[in-house]
Amino acid sequence: MITKDNYKESIKPYQGKPPLLKNCMKAFIVGGLICVFGQALTYFYMYVFDFTEKQAGNPTVTTLILISALLTGFGVYDRLGSFAGAGAAVPVTGFANSVTSAALEHKSEGILYGISTNMFKLAGSVIVFGTVSAYVVGLIRYTIQQLL
Repeated sequence: MITKDNYKESIKPYQGKPPLLKNCMKAFIVGGLICVFGQALTYFYMYVFDFTEKQAGNPTVTTLILISALLTGFGVYDRLGSFAGAGAAVPVTGFANSVTSAALEHKSEGILYGISTNMFKLAGSVIVFGTVSAYVVGLIRYTIQQLL
């Protein structure tokens, strides 16, 4: 008799092994290409608009967010995510994809109750976690510096 507890063990013989090396290579290559594209954007803003490297960071991030939101809207980023796995979850583009996906998923509920409330469900938790993590790490660093 199959129960909830022994279900995973009972289906193991029927599951194939995932191609881990192949998946890792795809994630590495796609994630690397996204990062190379981001670096190319930085150079573009530096040389075309005569920004310093620090000044070019904000428009680079904004452009990456815009492009990934558009690709999500057209369904391209989801196919990229299916192909590359974690490689498509490069922080800025992956985050923009998840926020845009949540907004698109709830657009039938209207702009206020659908899009605007649901798109920030994920964003809020990520921002809170990032803020709390930065505070804890800063506190640890400050404590270590005071002890040394």
